[in-house]
Parts: sequence; structure tokens; C-alpha cells
Amino acid sequence: MYDLIIIGAGPAALTAGIYAARKKLNILVLSEKPSWQLSSAPAIENYPGFKSIFGADLLKNMIEQFEAYGAEVKNINVDKIENLPDGNFSVFSKDSNFQSRAIIVASGKHPRFLNVPGEKEFTGKGVGYCVTCDGPIFSGKDVAVVGGGNAGLEAALELQNYAKKVYLFEELNYLKGDEVNQDRLKDSGKTEIILEAQIKEIKGEKFVNSVVYFDKKANKEKTLAISGLFIEIGSIPSSDFAKEVVDINEAGEIVIGHRTNETKTQGVFAAGDVTDITYKQIIIACGEGAKAALSAYFYLSKSK
Repeated sequence: MYDLIIIGAGPAALTAGIYAARKKLNILVLSEKPSWQLSSAPAIENYPGFKSIFGADLLKNMIEQFEAYGAEVKNINVDKIENLPDGNFSVFSKDSNFQSRAIIVASGKHPRFLNVPGEKEFTGKGVGYCVTCDGPIFSGKDVAVVGGGNAGLEAALELQNYAKKVYLFEELNYLKGDEVNQDRLKDSGKTEIILEAQIKEIKGEKFVNSVVYFDKKANKEKTLAISGLFIEIGSIPSSDFAKEVVDINEAGEIVIGHRTNETKTQGVFAAGDVTDITYKQIIIACGEGAKAALSAYFYLSKSK
């Protein structure tokens, strides 16, 4: 029986782990893999203490600081959380079952999919969701990004370091990302922006070789030859596994009490982008993780 199980491996989870370990709690951290959101982030320029740092480097620093406390970590995917009759909790994975007196859910988000023909078949074969991870593979090739928000603009900017030509698809007739990113992209002259374009199919043989899209302005389908397609159309909270013990809003976010980060179930807390906090920022996720850990500590202190 653990004092606390933390689910996730992003800024909120790792900060919660550091705070909980410093309180000498017996903790277990469960996560299939490190945060894709932070590991795929380009240069971060709004995290205090660093003028600029790549997301993967910031995540590495956080992991090293957390691991210095010697807390137990298991790289598994969580399937379900259940209440136990004695007020404790069971956390289930495919082949395991762990029990604890309290839980912090800090599982972040996962990519939103296009759900078009060819996407699933070519994932890892030209279709990607992490430019930082896979961008260098497309050195000297023509690639495309889907999504006109900040994630899409930043992905296109980063791809310009590798690709011969970058195309940016947006279904609306305008870009949604920050004007600073829009200006950087337009000033570079290395990216062609295609507005009012709806992706219909991703084609290829062993690897992606083209994308089919509907041009709303021309009112017809077109095919563009490319070697890779990065999908940057947002993300979805990773919260389904916790639905037995938390309330989830229409956006899929876990509803928390914003003073303590406790959910509807005593002893279950949540932090970071998986929750219904208004702003999704790395620095805010860290603060929320610290708050959740301190709240869990005081809950455990009272319940002994």
C-alpha cells in the first residue's frame, strides 16, 4: 500500500512527485512515457530561470531532479481507478494492480487525430505528431503541417530548419495562432500557407507520398506531393481512466476544487492540463502539481 500514486510524467506530475518525496511520502509514479507535450515543445521563452530552453531539455532537467529523490517509477499505462471499501484506492493497468491511500491524476493530454483515411496506416511512416522528435528525418524534403493554431505555426517554424519546403494547412480562412508566430512564418518566406483546406486522405505506398485536400475556395479536391505530414490540431485530456472517481466536463477535463485540487472524491486530486484550469501553461502546471501534492499530504496527515 502506497501513500500516494501519481499518474503522469509531465510538469504537473513531476513537480507533485518532488514535493511529495520531500514530505517523505511513500509514492509511486505511473506513466507509459514522458510528457509528449513538453518533449515536443520548441524553444520555451516564458519559463522563469531560462531565457530560452527546449521543451525536451526542460523535461530532462525535471526528470533528473525528481529521480534524485529515489521515488519508485513504473512505465505502464493506467486503465482504471477504483474506490476500495476502506476508503483507499486501486489503480489498474493491463497486468497490474496497485493500491494507495491517495491519488494525483496529472496525465496531461494526448494528440487530437484527423480521423481520415491513411492517418492510422501511415503513423510513424510519414504521419507524425511531434516535429521536435521526427522533424530531422525530413531533411531536404517537402512536408506539411495541419493546424493554424500556435502548435501548427511553431511546428512549421521548426520544420523550416530541416525541410526543403513546408506547407501549412488550415481549414478556416484565417490563422488562429499568435500574431508573433504568424509574422515569423510569413517573414521567413519558407512556408506556403493554404487556407480553407480540409484534409480528406493521406496516401502512400510504404511511406507517405501525398495528401488529398478539399480546396473550399476552388470548390474541388487537390493532391499535394509530400513526404511527411505533421498533425497539430490540438489535444484531448487523458482522463477516461479516472471517470469512476472524478467528474469530467464536456471538454474531457477533470473538474477540481481550485483551492486544493481535490476532485469529487476525497483523496483523489488532479493537476495540470488534464484539469479544468483556465490557462494551460508549463509554469501553471508546475504550480498546480505542487498544490495538489501539498493538499494530498495534508489529507493523508489528517486521515492517519
